[in-house]
Amino acid sequence: MKKLIILMILIIPFKVAALTTSARSAIMMDMDNGRILYSKDINRQQSVASISKIMTAVLAIESGRMDEMVTIGDEIDKSYGSGIYITKGEEIKLRDLVYGLMLRSGNDASYAIAQYVAGDLFVKMMNDKAKEIGMINTKFNNPNGLDEEAGNYSTAYDMAVLTSYANKLEEYQKIVQTKSYDVKTNKNTYHWVNKNKLLFSYQYSTGGKTGYTKEAKRTLVTTAQKDNLNLVVVTLNDGNDFADHQKLFEYGFNNYYRYELLPKGNLNIPDKLYSAYNLSLKEGFTYTLKNDEKVYLNFVLSDKPQNGEVGLAKVVVNNQVIHQENIYATKKDDKKGFIDWFKSLW
Repeated sequence: MKKLIILMILIIPFKVAALTTSARSAIMMDMDNGRILYSKDINRQQSVASISKIMTAVLAIESGRMDEMVTIGDEIDKSYGSGIYITKGEEIKLRDLVYGLMLRSGNDASYAIAQYVAGDLFVKMMNDKAKEIGMINTKFNNPNGLDEEAGNYSTAYDMAVLTSYANKLEEYQKIVQTKSYDVKTNKNTYHWVNKNKLLFSYQYSTGGKTGYTKEAKRTLVTTAQKDNLNLVVVTLNDGNDFADHQKLFEYGFNNYYRYELLPKGNLNIPDKLYSAYNLSLKEGFTYTLKNDEKVYLNFVLSDKPQNGEVGLAKVVVNNQVIHQENIYATKKDDKKGFIDWFKSLW
């Protein structure tokens, strides 16, 4: 026999103005829990241009070879468009190539990275990684997003998933929030300034990647952090992208907040049957909520108290269970300490 205890959390509502963007597709997502805070045609597959390079950077970082020296070869012959203008025979660290890739959108850097990390297998690695992390409508054909080579096709949702994954990598975070970077090789000295304008104009910006081709038009991924919120915005085919991104971030920071709904460790449930037991959770749960949402916490407990697993804690938002985990019980120590015994004498 199970018993159900329901607690309700009420978030005080206030009116929020309607939000629009000029993007063909757009999304704002909480990078820590995947909640979508704004969406516009987020599963429409289209060319994504140079924001593809986020995946190229991820694979380079995860190769574990960032400190190795790369000798530039014939692979850069097919590069055109934006570049860092490396030359054949130039020796440069893989890490420096990734900086050039992300700050200056170097197509030549993308070919050099791909060749060094996996050669002809690099594009397969890109698609395998996409499937692994949950990008469900993505097809990579090259390491940079140039459309003339069949192009890379994805969705606003998938690119938000990729960026959320990438931002779990400490080195990726460091690279994309770098405003300028200097490199000296055996042939040249470089000074690169990040193309992401929000890094210079928006105080909460933490990184991102720009993109453009004739087919894709302007594509942009940016991230921002304020208080306990870590947000990503993706826009595809947006002629007003930087302004739209800042507007979306401000909307997110003004209307959402991260709440601890279930505490890790001790759990205080008003239930007499378990008065002799300590109840606890191994994980706990935090979630991003808008200022007009009701949250129900459902605790299902066994009617036979004992040590070990005794029930289930559920979090319900908008009538959907978004999280659940086991509740554990341990018998309280009935032995009184000296101070408790001394107090009992009076």
